[in-house]
Amino acid sequence: MDVLSEVLKAVKLDGAVFFNGEFSSPWCVREPDACTMASYLPTRPKHVMIFHLVTEGKGYVRIEENGGGVPLEAGDIVLLPQGNAHFMGNGPPVTPIDSAAQLRWVLTEGRMISQVGGGGELTKLICGYLTCDPELCRILLGGLPPIVKVHIRDSSSGQWLEDTFCYSVDHAETSGPGAAAVVAKLSEALFAETLRRYIAKLPQSHTGWLAGVRDPDVGKALALLHKQPSHPWTIASLANEVGVSRSVLAERFRHYLSDTPMGYLMRWRLQVAAQVLTSTSKSVAEVAGDVGYESEPSFNRAFKREFGVPPARFRSQTKRSTFKD
Repeated sequence: MDVLSEVLKAVKLDGAVFFNGEFSSPWCVREPDACTMASYLPTRPKHVMIFHLVTEGKGYVRIEENGGGVPLEAGDIVLLPQGNAHFMGNGPPVTPIDSAAQLRWVLTEGRMISQVGGGGELTKLICGYLTCDPELCRILLGGLPPIVKVHIRDSSSGQWLEDTFCYSVDHAETSGPGAAAVVAKLSEALFAETLRRYIAKLPQSHTGWLAGVRDPDVGKALALLHKQPSHPWTIASLANEVGVSRSVLAERFRHYLSDTPMGYLMRWRLQVAAQVLTSTSKSVAEVAGDVGYESEPSFNRAFKREFGVPPARFRSQTKRSTFKD
């Protein structure tokens, strides 16, 4: 999974917890979509993913547009990578509580609600969110369903991660400076663990980026490209590092990604460049060199083909849009 580690380094995830408490059966809560949640945050992020960790009891989660619920039990992590509005609950049907107004208060005041429900069987949850750059996260999110559920109590490492995360969240308010940063890093670790477990359970017939990560040849090639995107790679040098022929590597890439290794590298370089352009004051020429282009004109042409506008205009348009939000 080295490639997953390299991508997670690049996408600059940031995480936080917005709820730590318990519900008693029967209960049902409607959680708003990620765009609504993002509007409540002090600095409006471009993309928000929502996650829930069930620490005790059971329940279900279902997307608002889909009637089928996904059952949950203690030790489950459920991730909503596209940030869909969703319902969570347990027990007989009850009128859902719309958490939007309460969530706004929680996110702006930095406080967590404690107890909701009808007094029956308890379900304890820790709920959080992760923010990321949508361009850089596209390869991760594009192959994921609206709801991703994994169980982490079936291994000592998963149990340790859950225990550490729960302890850090429970003691965040009394742990002094740095506690929020610890919770943020553990939220990222939960996200990485969720992806690793999801990838490991993909059917052998599955294709796409996530399945390609698991393939020994494609996974190693992807890890090299993401670790050194500015390196002057050729199909020959990449195949040599992977330890296969050029034809085998090209065929494996086509099978999983419907792309060539060099085509994939070009698009990743441009996605990285887009992120650097909007997050730093580096010149276009500097950005071009950072992502592996030898000349600024060739970078400008490639960037315009990918994003529809030249790099300088992309930067100014993105900044104006962010300012308006």
